[in-house]
Amino acid sequence: QVQLVESGGGVVQAGGSLRLSCAASARTFSTYAMGWFRQAPGQEREFVVCITWTNGATYVADSAKGRFTISRDNAKNTVYLQMNSLKPEDTAVYYCAAAYRGTWSRRESDYDYWGQGTQVTVSS
Repeated sequence: QVQLVESGGGVVQAGGSLRLSCAASARTFSTYAMGWFRQAPGQEREFVVCITWTNGATYVADSAKGRFTISRDNAKNTVYLQMNSLKPEDTAVYYCAAAYRGTWSRRESDYDYWGQGTQVTVSS
């Protein structure tokens, strides 16, 4: 069983930045593809960005391109989401997810473990 704990959420003004962190309990963290998803009030959860476990390649949703960056530090068992130029529509609960030896995927069903989420609120 892998536990994921997100942190770094908060309230920020439009145009500002936040960095989210997700700490994983997995001993073999380096063999997990990691993803970030988000869920806004009244909406379904949606994919934001993911990073592979093989070569660190990333895949970014159109809504986040040019503004959000995912990175990982395998030595710290942590994945990060750097969010710049935030907009009010980025307001959501952000979840990290892990897929053991997973593919480069935007599908929730491809991920094995999920964190509890961290709230991000962007004020206009």
